[in-house]
Formats: sequence, C-alpha cells, structure tokens
Amino acid sequence: MNQPTEPTIAIDVYRTRRERVLAALRAAGGGVAIVPTAPEALRNRDTDYPYRHDSYFYYLTGFTEPEALLVLDASAAPGAPASVLFCREKSVERETWEGFRFGPDGAREAFGLDAAFPIGELGTQLPRIIADKPALHYALGTSAHLDEQVRGWLDAVRAQSRSGTVAPTAARDLLPLLDEMRLVKDDHELAIMRRAGQISAAAHRRAMAVCRPGIREYELEAELLYTFRKFGAQAPAYTSIVAAGANACVLHYPAGNAIARDGDLILIDAACELDGYASDITRTFPASGRFTPAQRELYDIVLAAQQAAVDATRAGARFDEPHQAALRVLSQGLLDTGIVPRAKFASVDDVIAERAYAPFYMHRTGHWLGMDVHDCGDYRERGAPRDEAGALPWRTLRASMTLTIEPGLYVRPAEGVPERYWNIGIRIEDDAIVTPTGCELITRDVPVAADEIEALMQEARAAHQQRT
Repeated sequence: MNQPTEPTIAIDVYRTRRERVLAALRAAGGGVAIVPTAPEALRNRDTDYPYRHDSYFYYLTGFTEPEALLVLDASAAPGAPASVLFCREKSVERETWEGFRFGPDGAREAFGLDAAFPIGELGTQLPRIIADKPALHYALGTSAHLDEQVRGWLDAVRAQSRSGTVAPTAARDLLPLLDEMRLVKDDHELAIMRRAGQISAAAHRRAMAVCRPGIREYELEAELLYTFRKFGAQAPAYTSIVAAGANACVLHYPAGNAIARDGDLILIDAACELDGYASDITRTFPASGRFTPAQRELYDIVLAAQQAAVDATRAGARFDEPHQAALRVLSQGLLDTGIVPRAKFASVDDVIAERAYAPFYMHRTGHWLGMDVHDCGDYRERGAPRDEAGALPWRTLRASMTLTIEPGLYVRPAEGVPERYWNIGIRIEDDAIVTPTGCELITRDVPVAADEIEALMQEARAAHQQRT
C-alpha cells in the first residue's frame, strides 16, 4: 500500500527538538524520558472519534499514528540508541481496512529516529531500557494508564535486583521542560501558523459573505468547515462558536439551530488546525450587513480595546500588559455608554478596582496559541520572587511567542443597563506573533474595522444579485 501524500516530514526539526530534550536531561543528571501519544477515543458502540495525536508526542516526532510511544534515553551508553519509537507493526490486513502504516522500520527511517520497535514489545523493551538509569521523566499524574504502565516497568526491573540490576529511583515531571520549549516557536512552526491563520480568515470572509437574515447558525458553521477543508486544513482547532443575537452573550455557545434575524449580530469564534497547529479567530458582524448605532458604538469600543492590547504586545512586556490596556479602554467605554453608571463609579480606576466591568467582560484578553488552541506554558514566572500579595510576576514576552488578543463585551438585559444595548455580544480576536518591537497579526486577512466588514458584506450581496 502506498504511503499517503503528506507534507514533507521536517526530520531535522524534530531531531533538533529531541536533541534539546536529551541535552537538558543530561544536564539534570540523565535518565529516560517517556512520551506516549494520545489513545484512540470511542465515540459510541464500535465507532471512534477522528484520531488526533498528543501534542507533546507530535512536537518531538512528527508522527501521527495511534498506538505509539517515544523514549529518549539521556543515559544511553555510547553507540546505543538515544531516541526510540514504539509503533504499530506493518500489516497488510489492517492497512486494507485502515490505511497506510509506517511500521517500525519505516518510521525509524522517515522520522530520523535511532531505533524503533513494535508497540507490542513495549512491556519487554521498556524495562530493559530503564534498567540502571537514574530517573524517569514523564508527564506525572496526567494519565492513570501511563502511571500504571510505569509501575509495571519499574516492577519488572526490580524483579531483577538479585542480579544486580537497579531500577530508577526518581520520577520527574517532563512537562515543564517541554512547555518552555513549545512557548517560543521556531520558523517551521510560525510558517504553519501563518498559513493556518490565512485559511481561517478565508473561512470567516466566506461566512460574512453568505450571511443573510434567515440563515441558521449551523449553515454558517457548514461554510466554515467547508472552507477549512477546501484549503487543506485537517480539522477545526476547536468546537466552532456560531452565535446569533442574544446567543453571542454565551461565551462557549455551540453552533445551533437559531435563525439569524434582521438586527442581530453574529459572533463567530472558529478556526482550523493545520499540520498540528491551531489558529483562533473571532469576528462579530451584523446579519443585515449594517451595524445599528448601538451595535456600532459597542463594536468600536471593543475594537479600540483590541488595538490598545495590540500596541502593548511586544518582547519585553509582561503577559498581563495587553489585558490591562484593553481593560482600561473597555472600562472607559462602559462608563461612556452608561452601562456602568457614573453615579457609582467616578473613574476608570474605580471601575477596575471594583471589578464593575466583570458582568460585561468576564474573561482575559488572550492566551498562548500553538499546537493546542489553549497552548501549554506558564503565564507567570516560575521560581521568581513573589509580590506582597504572594503572586508570582507575569511572564515576560519573548520574540516568537504566539498568543491571541481577544477583548469583548457581553451585555445581557439587566436593571440599570440601557435597553438599546441589551443582548449585544461582541468579541474580536486575532492571533499574534511577538516581535522585538511589537507583534505580527497573522489573521488580519479578514476585515476587522466595522466599515470594512459592511463593505465586504454589501459587495458580496451585490455580486450575488448580479448572478441571480
């Protein structure tokens, strides 16, 4: 059976990452790292969910088949394999049903590993590899199955103690090391993320172009999913949020059956995953193609808040600075519109100090982005001195970190809130690469300014009328 057509495997990229891990483990005293991929997940009866690999495993291998595990031996003897993959065997029968498999020999060659074995030999090979090694490094406490496997491997080594074999005496969490590596993206990763952003932006443009009063939320979701696949993305990066009218005030509202009505805003938070990397875009636009005055007023506040956050995103800034910049703009807007009453709050500082903004803006302004849409990595400086309140300082941004910038306002009906703003939910989200002097927005191929959104929608409607 032929190998499937895939992007060229970046062997050197994955090999370099493995070498960095091995070097770090050697500096920490050696030992063996164990990184399994994700298990397959049953959907119902005998049907599985579409398979998606574990991000840590993929980061170090580029290998996407299930039933696989990577071993990195930082205490390997000279000439012994330091990178070992366990994977499914070649099987003509199973490939007839399920498609191509690399098999151990093919995977070793294709992915640049030192050695590879069938996954069925894991129980015999792992005890051999970890014997007489000082430590095991793996994701502690994240998988009961892995914890059980590790105990079994250790027991197998301890059973040989009378022959002088010694089991590892330390278990250390591997994730902090991998998290730090994944936080700063390399050129290979950034190229994929830029392309993912372009595909997702094209999907949002299509949704804007086809939207009309009377369309249902699931129809817009279908346009998004179609565009993701049309341009080569493998899947959505997360469950799409397509929310019409008051549904936009529900932060994680799933695409449903609601009809977009004249006068509604449509909030879409949806993006694709491409070659293992997520994008993440939110746009809010009027079903009619024209914002009402109240919608435009709040939209421009959110857009100004996003711009303030963009301006605050740069290498050397703290992670919290974009959020604080956006929060000040949003709080001022809440005062100016009367959504937060000036009779109770005299200034922006008062609004922030009393968290009067929280009923209308209840999330933070961004998160890390990468292989996972809410990517790994600490948001505060681990091990740094704590402040008087006992908090660690926010992490300092570095060039080639990637994050989202996504302020919003969500106004539910409430006493004291001007009725013209009721049921308006707005979020504007873009993906940013931190640079030495600012940030690069990689999802701006879809309009963000209100005038540009209206122009796109009106142009699409005019073109549709000409065709019909």
